[in-house]
This record gives sequence, C-alpha cells and structure tokens, in this order.
Amino acid sequence: MCVISVQKNKSVNPKIKICGLKFPENIGAVLALQPDYIGFIFHAASKRFAGALDATWVAGLQSRAKKTGVFVNADLDQVRAAIGQYHFEAVQLHGDESAEYCAGLHDLDVEIIKAFGIGEGFDWAVLNDYEAVADYYLFDTKSTGYGGTGTRFDWRLLDGYRSDKPFFLSGGLSAENIQDALHLGDDRLYALDLNSKFEIEPGVKNIELLKRTLQTMNDE
Repeated sequence: MCVISVQKNKSVNPKIKICGLKFPENIGAVLALQPDYIGFIFHAASKRFAGALDATWVAGLQSRAKKTGVFVNADLDQVRAAIGQYHFEAVQLHGDESAEYCAGLHDLDVEIIKAFGIGEGFDWAVLNDYEAVADYYLFDTKSTGYGGTGTRFDWRLLDGYRSDKPFFLSGGLSAENIQDALHLGDDRLYALDLNSKFEIEPGVKNIELLKRTLQTMNDE
C-alpha cells in the first residue's frame, strides 16, 4: 500500500454528491443544480428510503449526475438486479459488505464506493482488503447503525489514512462547515456527500440552500 505525503492548507475542488433523494419533483430540482452524483437509499430503515420511486422513471433520468444506489448489507443478487432496473452508474455499499461481496459486482459497469464509519480508534488496516475491489471509499461518522447521524467526525483522524485511493467525505457536512472541508488540503478528497443538513425534511432537499452553497464553492 502506498504511503503518501498529503499537502495541507490547499483548497481542493471536489465533486458533489447529493444523497437521500426520494421525490420526483425535488429530484428534478436537484438535477438542475448539476451535481456530479445523486444518491438513492435502498435501506428500508432509512427515513430516505427510495423504494417507492418508479425504477423506469429513475432509469430514464437524463443528467450528467451519476445515479448511485446506496445499499446496506443487501442480498448481492438484489443489488445486481437494482443496478439493471434503475440504471445505476455507481453503488455505495454502506454496511459490513466484504471485499468478496464487492468483487461480486466487478462484471457490471458501475463504480463501487465502499463506506466506512470513522471514529476514535478506527483501524485503517481494515481497508487493505478493499484496495483491489473498491473504486472509492466513503468516510462517514461512526454510529451504532449505518450512517444518518447528521454529525461530522473529527477530520483530523484522516491523518491515519495511508492509501492513495480517492474518497468521498460524508457525515454532517453543512453550509457552515463546507469551507473547512474545501480547505482540508487532501488531494485524495474526491467528493463531498451532502444530505441531511441540506433538507427541509427527510428526503426533501432545500434547493435554495444547496444553490447558495454550491455558488459559494464555485466562487472559492
């Protein structure tokens, strides 16, 4: 595994993923903002469960944004079927999926994003097995469940990350702290994952807040 020297105090220009979408009209307004990824959560316990969305409608969405299915310990065959039904271009695996599980999607034309909950004492060595099977990592705030805390983890813990694989940053990102994320100065920061702090209610994104925040980022 490659150990790299990360440049600090440098502004980065990460891609944007807007996650937790579930209502067609709101999805259309989000797409007009031209994010790079949009996320649909297929975990029944989530308040943002997208199971009611029509698969044919999602498959037919025309946008620059990569449609991303978010799954938590789902049956592999169900994930494979959903990729075909919804025309997902990326899958985010947000549970305890093994490296072998990830490899089971390699014959499909999708990006594989493997999520990990980060907290004090996180063992970064667990990532070693995923180096060959994940396209990206996603670092979220560690919780007793699987995401959805609305709080950020201590980003200083990223000092322990020694891979050169690019990552999504998730967990409590907001209009108030997004500038801090932009100035992490980590060349591996590939994308910011925006969700609960940009909502009117679960699954309904605050379009005006997103618009203002994205404009601020573009002006950076």
